[in-house]
Amino acid sequence: MQRTIFDTPFVTILGRIWARLFLGAIGWKKEGDLPDLPKFVMIAAPHTTNWDLPIMLALGFLMRAKLFWMTKDSVFRGPFGVFLRWLGGIPIDRSRANGVVGQCIETFANHDQLILAVPPEGTRKKVRAWKTGFYHIAVGAGVPIALGYLDYKRRRGGVGGVYYPTGDYEKDIVEIQAFYANVTPKYPDLTALAEPAEKG
Repeated sequence: MQRTIFDTPFVTILGRIWARLFLGAIGWKKEGDLPDLPKFVMIAAPHTTNWDLPIMLALGFLMRAKLFWMTKDSVFRGPFGVFLRWLGGIPIDRSRANGVVGQCIETFANHDQLILAVPPEGTRKKVRAWKTGFYHIAVGAGVPIALGYLDYKRRRGGVGGVYYPTGDYEKDIVEIQAFYANVTPKYPDLTALAEPAEKG
């Protein structure tokens, strides 16, 4: 797997110092610990602002996690793409026949250790419901789902537990989303948990 900011020795030391200073300055604290598991999908929710990424990275440093996240390959062009990969970014080619889910399942199959953070909203814009990609990635790869969260009301972030999908999506999504019922995003009007998730 590519080297990232999380396994660059000197940077990880500075990163943990930065994380404490950054989170302290904005009044945030870490809750919970990272699951002691080699591979899992981590829900990154709610996702309504660009602030989510630096806060997630800071929490990742404090939890000593090597986080990866995915986004469209078009933003990885040029020198900025090298930087994004170093931050844990994985480019996704939406035009490929096997799609985003298939590419992520392949990535899990090719690595012994992998934490993949997936925002189920799929965008910072207003959404009616979660997309189902994170769930199908976990089921297809045979890995559990960690319930990562950022609660802007309490200014707390972390991992609330691990969910093992049964393959019964309708049942599982209700239980997963129940955890997020009391988690407040930066912009509450841009997220939705009340409706069934959309495919994708």
